[in-house]
Amino acid sequence: MKRSTKALRASGRFVLRIEPGLHAALRSAAAALGVSLNDYCAKKLSLPTGSLVGDAQARAVIDRAASILGADLVGLVAFGSWARGDAGPTSDVDVLIVVGARRKVTRTVYREWDRKVLTWNEHQVEPHFVSLPEDVQSLGSVWAEAAIDGIVLFERELEVSRTLAAVRRRIADGRLVRRTIHGQPYWAEVA
Repeated sequence: MKRSTKALRASGRFVLRIEPGLHAALRSAAAALGVSLNDYCAKKLSLPTGSLVGDAQARAVIDRAASILGADLVGLVAFGSWARGDAGPTSDVDVLIVVGARRKVTRTVYREWDRKVLTWNEHQVEPHFVSLPEDVQSLGSVWAEAAIDGIVLFERELEVSRTLAAVRRRIADGRLVRRTIHGQPYWAEVA
């Protein structure tokens, strides 16, 4: 029995139920680009995605950050011992949460995050909220740590990946070096 071509065509319309915080973030991002929410979502859904985006625990971290920051969420990077694959039983999962310029990083965002413990493979997720640096010379040590072994979980417009690449170039050129004081690492600019 032959089916008609008309019967195989989808309408192209569907309803997608998502968290209100994520919906607001998508709506704001679309407005910032001057496109409809539908066009913005269609573009995002057509892009290739990283392997961790489908991971339920990675998705939970992304969703939590999006619910707190909405459209001000620029990106997320897992880094540290968990990202390197040498986490111990008491290690946490460090996550760099990059905040847009419109939003200031204050204790309020940490309090909101701390309302509920979030774990990933039985390791507590430890957020590190940061803003994109205006230039790579003004970044904090946490950016350098994330540049070494970070795994980008989510980002908008490649801003986070470009910043991490710029930091790695500074490290490779010897302009940014890792030092230790009292057993604690820190990064310093070399003149």
